[in-house]
Amino acid sequence: MTQRSISLATDLYQMTMAAAYFDNGLHNQKAFFELFVRALPKARSYLISAGLEQAVEYLDSLRFTADQIDYLRQHPSFSHVSREFFDYLCEFRFTGDVWAVREGTAVFAMEPVLRLSAPVIEAQIVETFLLATMNFQTMIASKAARVVQAAQGRSVIEFGTRRAHGTEAGLMAARAAYIGGCTGTSNVEAGFLFGLPTLGTLAHSFIMLFDHEDDAFRAFLKVFPDSATILVDTYDTLAAVERLANDFDSQVQAIRLDSGDLTQMSIRAREILDRAGKTDVKIFASSDLDEYRIAEMLGQGARIDAFGVGTQMATSYDAAALSGVYKLVGLEKDGRVEMRVKLSPGKATYPGAKQIWRRMDDKGRYAEDLIAFSDEDQPDDEWNALLEQVMKSGEAIESISASRDESRTRLDAARAHSMEEIRRLPAEILALDSQMSFPVRFSDRLTRERERLQKEKSGDG
Repeated sequence: MTQRSISLATDLYQMTMAAAYFDNGLHNQKAFFELFVRALPKARSYLISAGLEQAVEYLDSLRFTADQIDYLRQHPSFSHVSREFFDYLCEFRFTGDVWAVREGTAVFAMEPVLRLSAPVIEAQIVETFLLATMNFQTMIASKAARVVQAAQGRSVIEFGTRRAHGTEAGLMAARAAYIGGCTGTSNVEAGFLFGLPTLGTLAHSFIMLFDHEDDAFRAFLKVFPDSATILVDTYDTLAAVERLANDFDSQVQAIRLDSGDLTQMSIRAREILDRAGKTDVKIFASSDLDEYRIAEMLGQGARIDAFGVGTQMATSYDAAALSGVYKLVGLEKDGRVEMRVKLSPGKATYPGAKQIWRRMDDKGRYAEDLIAFSDEDQPDDEWNALLEQVMKSGEAIESISASRDESRTRLDAARAHSMEEIRRLPAEILALDSQMSFPVRFSDRLTRERERLQKEKSGDG
């Protein structure tokens, strides 16, 4: 297999448009694009933004290799494209400016989480990667935040790589889930690349390798005496807990329940452990969990200290896609910006480069958001701007070349930010079955400009 470079991780029509821009002499025209989610998925009243670090890394390192350019040159779609276009790709770099909300920020429908200004050819080529990266990680971080909320302060471990849509998806799901509030992941590569805490137990296959269950327990505890979480449900769950509690000299750190009625099993297991004086042994539960099952079990009195969430987390199973889009909102011509707007039914946009302003109430809770033109003044001292510049003239504002420790520090900051964001959201927004929409409005000036363009474009041929 040819070694992969992600520069062609894009849709063909991005490259054909790029060629058309170039051969028509339009490629250097400055364009303004914004990335936002049109509508929140069902059963979601907020999103947690994630994926910005990978987006900036991509923009910073985007290059086309000779092999990639030769591939495009020989593609049937490019048979009439000028030689100069391919020469241009040899020297291609992203040179634009980027603003974005911090990773971990709570966002809502129609709010631009990323704003980009660059020569239109550069802005066009990067669309697919930016959408794929930020849509996916935002989707997973948002799911994780809901699961963590449901766990009511108990640890949640992301366990989903084996059910993710490929190993790269599993890796980035682990990262996004950590931002959303998970305490760690089972994905070892995520630990290696990002410095994330990695945790694991053992599988039923290890237990079944031995003739007797206790021999498997002893073999594992021999190698991991200080960190073992013992899987107890291969045969008779409560009998296994009873033996671990009373017949083993080794101190078991935790047991794992992975089947059956987890609520009742956890209650019975806790009774057995406490009766034997093993009050410090934790109970860890897994098995197709999501925020609804976790909330239900805890509501029924489950004695569970931590949860492992896999498929439902790494795929955001109940809301597995976001309607994230990346739209042209303005063009610079002769030193002034001309507004651009899309008026398609159900897909209409607002024109111009924008800023999001957020206001808190007197209790420190978020009260409302205002979407305004980026050059509009701060409404007053109560409002804070959410979009911050992260790239200038193609260079990252903060260094993105970092060690695992530095990456972990950034992720810890994003995780802490997301948890603070959740704390500041109204309780009605956080309910798992919330039907409430957070108040988001558009500035008067922005609304007037959209109405003007709508009249101007009506019947435009």
